[in-house]
Amino acid sequence: MSGWIGTIIIGFVVGVLAKLLHPGRDDLGFIMTTLLGIAGAALAGFVGRSMGWYGSGRIMEWIASTVAAVVILFVYTRFIKRK
Repeated sequence: MSGWIGTIIIGFVVGVLAKLLHPGRDDLGFIMTTLLGIAGAALAGFVGRSMGWYGSGRIMEWIASTVAAVVILFVYTRFIKRK
């Protein structure tokens, strides 16, 4: 899937998976969940391809994107969202 629509759909799916895997309440809406997934996918894609770990469209890219989104969500809930 390519283009902006594909990026948004993949970002949303990865963001939802990250929210399901991350314990606790995060209060992210639809747009923030999608941005979380896009950021996770971009981070994992950049690192994975630059290290030569995988190519585009592989299952490992999905797994790495979800893990990266969980890490971003962890940082967000622990450090940025503190009250």
